[in-house]
Amino acid sequence: MHTALPTRSVAVVLGTRPELVKLAPVVHRLGDAARLVHTGQHWDDAMSGRFLQELGLPRPELLDSIGGTSRAVQIGRSLEQLDALFAADRPAAVVVQGDTNATLAGALAANARAIPLVHVEAGLRSHDPAMPEEHNRVLVDSISDVLCAATPENRANLLAEGVSPARITVTGNTVVEAVRRHLPGPDERTGLLARHGLVPDRFVLATVHRPENTDGPATLRTVLTELAALATDEVPVLLPLHPRTRARVEADRLDHLLASVRVLEPLGYGEFLGLARHAALLISDSGGVQEECTVLGRPLIVVRRSTERPEAMADFAHLVAPGPGIGRLARHRLAEGDHGLRRLARLPSPYGDGRAAERIARLVASAVRPAADARTLPLAA
Repeated sequence: MHTALPTRSVAVVLGTRPELVKLAPVVHRLGDAARLVHTGQHWDDAMSGRFLQELGLPRPELLDSIGGTSRAVQIGRSLEQLDALFAADRPAAVVVQGDTNATLAGALAANARAIPLVHVEAGLRSHDPAMPEEHNRVLVDSISDVLCAATPENRANLLAEGVSPARITVTGNTVVEAVRRHLPGPDERTGLLARHGLVPDRFVLATVHRPENTDGPATLRTVLTELAALATDEVPVLLPLHPRTRARVEADRLDHLLASVRVLEPLGYGEFLGLARHAALLISDSGGVQEECTVLGRPLIVVRRSTERPEAMADFAHLVAPGPGIGRLARHRLAEGDHGLRRLARLPSPYGDGRAAERIARLVASAVRPAADARTLPLAA
């Protein structure tokens, strides 16, 4: 008779809010077997604590003195503290997701102690060496025992790099079930729009937070100028302001560029999804929004020089570097109107059927126990 994985036997290592969103379905599937470890790469009680509560996640073990430091310091300190944690209480497997500094630190800590390593969302490639995340994801893939590729394209990337097919499984992306679980219902969305004074399909929702768009005053000025130029009384532009972006706006004295847009405080995940579901257009530099827009059926302008998510570019999104192209592409998509929105609503997401977490949890079980044993291993519903 098969028994469940031991309590707290699987260390789920993460460090940012997008990782919380992506790994929440996996943690729920693992149930009591999951042991959440947060490096503190992005941590504050107000925002991160809110996400934990909203996503139904347990309070994690939190590492010390990681947030706000350089990339090298984040990885080094996280690795040192994770190694000490794993030495004191060795997990049966380690799960990491994506390409953050926390992901790399968790992977290296598992590898150093020969603990089976499962990489969720393996095989993403931007082929842009200027992106720190590209180096992180390549390194993590190279040492992972189980690679959970979200799409066939991700699997192809790994095979092209010589990864054994036996290590790779196409699982789909957990973003599909995350969006389905946390998107507010129709009545709640109606109330949300009313509180913001918005008409469905008649507003733009934007987010800007990546260092490539915020750390240089000229680039940030360009992006904010384009957003301001799009805003009208009929089609307002909403901008939930990330703490990084707010700090750069203030430091670079760009406050005047926010006068034409509706600046909001950072949103909870469900609230963001509720607004995004009815936006005429999304404009963002977020990797997660590139995936979420395909589940929500909304068009997206991706303000970046490269992307590791080409699947979204086929129908839902356009990639554009900071500059006048933002406005041109935005006006083109807005001009498609209701017809364009109806077309996207009919298209399936390229990120799977909403069962990724179930597949990933079983792969975790197979990494801990013999594969034949894991096929019937009970997991949390």
